[in-house]
Amino acid sequence: MIICHCNAITDRDIRAAIDWMRAADGETLITPGKVYRALGKSADCGGCLPLFLDTMKNCETLIIPDRTRGTRRAGKKDNCDEGRQDCHRVSQQGAAQ
Repeated sequence: MIICHCNAITDRDIRAAIDWMRAADGETLITPGKVYRALGKSADCGGCLPLFLDTMKNCETLIIPDRTRGTRRAGKKDNCDEGRQDCHRVSQQGAAQ
């Protein structure tokens, strides 16, 4: 089945790329960008991404290496200031004075 019409990528292409990457390095973290690069292509419009991800998730060899499990930073969305000083936005500078 065609997953990405812009690049003519099929579900078989995605599975083959994942299998190839997993055989080359069992500990690598496989991302959609790495799959595109393995196929010698790059993302275009992004409309296929939900189906692309579903196809990746259904591949038996797509596993998350144990060393990367649970490494997501807690509270990342809550800390939106990114280490900047208070009143870093132009819209807030007038209100702070």
